[in-house]
Amino acid sequence: MGRVPHIQDLSIDLANGVRLIQLLEIIGDTTLGKYSINPRMRIQYVENVNKALNFVMERNVPLTNIGAEDIVDRNLKLVLGMLWSIILRFTIDDISQDGKSAREGLLLWCQRKTVNYKEVDVRDFTYSWKDGLAFCALIHRHRPDLLNYDALDFSKPHENTALAFEIAEKYLNIPKLLDVEDICDIEKPDDRSVTTYVAQYFHAFSSQDKDETASRRVAKFADVLHSIWKTRHSYEERVTALIYAVQSTQRQWQQTQLTDSYAETKQKGIEFANYKNTLKREWVSEKRELDTLLGNIQTKLKTYNLKPYFPPEGLTLRDLDNIWRELLKHEAVYHRNINSKLREIKENLRKAYANAANVFQQKLDTISAELASLDGDLENQLNCVVGLAREIVPLQKKLQAIETLDQACLEANIEENDYTVYSLEDLTFELGLVERATRNKIAFIENQSISRNMTNLTPAQLEEFEHAFRHFANDHNTLSMEGFRAALASLGLFYDDYEMGLLFDHTAQNHESIRFEQFIQFMVSITEDKSTPDQLHHAFQTIAGDKPYITELDLKRCMMPEPDVDYLVREMPMITLSPNNNTSSIEKDMAFDYSHYVDQMFK
Repeated sequence: MGRVPHIQDLSIDLANGVRLIQLLEIIGDTTLGKYSINPRMRIQYVENVNKALNFVMERNVPLTNIGAEDIVDRNLKLVLGMLWSIILRFTIDDISQDGKSAREGLLLWCQRKTVNYKEVDVRDFTYSWKDGLAFCALIHRHRPDLLNYDALDFSKPHENTALAFEIAEKYLNIPKLLDVEDICDIEKPDDRSVTTYVAQYFHAFSSQDKDETASRRVAKFADVLHSIWKTRHSYEERVTALIYAVQSTQRQWQQTQLTDSYAETKQKGIEFANYKNTLKREWVSEKRELDTLLGNIQTKLKTYNLKPYFPPEGLTLRDLDNIWRELLKHEAVYHRNINSKLREIKENLRKAYANAANVFQQKLDTISAELASLDGDLENQLNCVVGLAREIVPLQKKLQAIETLDQACLEANIEENDYTVYSLEDLTFELGLVERATRNKIAFIENQSISRNMTNLTPAQLEEFEHAFRHFANDHNTLSMEGFRAALASLGLFYDDYEMGLLFDHTAQNHESIRFEQFIQFMVSITEDKSTPDQLHHAFQTIAGDKPYITELDLKRCMMPEPDVDYLVREMPMITLSPNNNTSSIEKDMAFDYSHYVDQMFK
């Protein structure tokens, strides 16, 4: 192809498509075929431009919203966009560094080539080139015979930039695509222009980078081998660690001795469940990762046509699978042993509780039967019941032992027991019944003895006095002064503190507490009906409310039997009250002189 004339005006010189086709044939190093070399009509312009655009699009160059008419109609903005896309595709896109392509790869190449040069810090395709030093550094890096970088005056950006442009054009066949002013005299150089120009340096020096390319290839190969070695080493270490951990756990299970303690055995079960949810899952994940890791090693070796890797004996996936199957067997055995031991412990707890509960209930039944079958004189019966009461005392400790067994059953989640029907609540209730029955039997026999010895005390009175005493008695079955006061009050007897002190000291011979016999004797002493004039006079006075007379209403109010009221009203002498007395008309008509009546009966 002959020399192509320089393009003077982009929008005009590219409009007919001829220069555009020639440009593409040069940079694409190919021919586009026949086209109109001297087009005169618009349709020929459009055909030429379409041929050029089709060639560009076949090379995967994106031309968004650009048509042949846009170029023919001299739309400069779209023409510039098309040219930048072509430059990127044919000049920059084939630049690649460490996986980076196009402009990023070009920038990385510039950074690596200039990294050790003073005052050079390539960060972009604009400000980093304003002082010209980066251009000089690229030339010196590849052709130190053309430029002495250390002799440059860093304070003269125009001179440095001009020097680089001159050397590049003269010795490296890089045309001056830019003027010095385009770099040094504007605030921010054009990014695309600088990129295009710097790409020429890359292509100019690429042939001189064969050693570096070879070095990179060897380094890449070594890096691949090293990476594979590290991966293989990691695989072998991890398989070894996993096998060791699995076998250690199996040995620990085999050495574990399960005790008869439910809490300890249950803890072993909890630890096993925790192992399944944590450590076992970590092992499962690790095993799968090892499978993947070995597959990745083989794939990588195959990718680089390297010979396959065979793990050492004992570290293959088959070895790991065999050990894993052994683990599952040991897991099952250990789990069954724990569950079996827990069932055994539960059964033993059921039997232990049932045996203690049944024996306890049998003892209560025996005591109850002996209480029911008492016979003979009162003294012998009392001695027998007291003996039974002594047998009840150790039953409290036995009940506590049963409670301990019951708590152990609760902790073991035992909800049913086919060996007994007696719950702890049943036994506690039954013991309380037997204790009360024993106390009541002792009280009954004592009451009978007292009733036998005290002929003036009716059974109803004795029962009333006993109930008052038992209600306020303390744990020693005696009355303190406060209990004595409360018992008397419950029987309708009230005394002031001085009188109460005298009564208590007189009744409690030890001056500390009052026994049941002493209390009954005291009550007999104050309630025995002796029918003396003083006693009767005091009784009438009490009913009359300390009045010197008594009325029929007073007699009825104290719940006296009606025949007795009628008799007394008929026999007692009536008295006339003075008018100034505060009495009702009924009291005036029915007031009786009880004092005269009592005196008359005993004279």
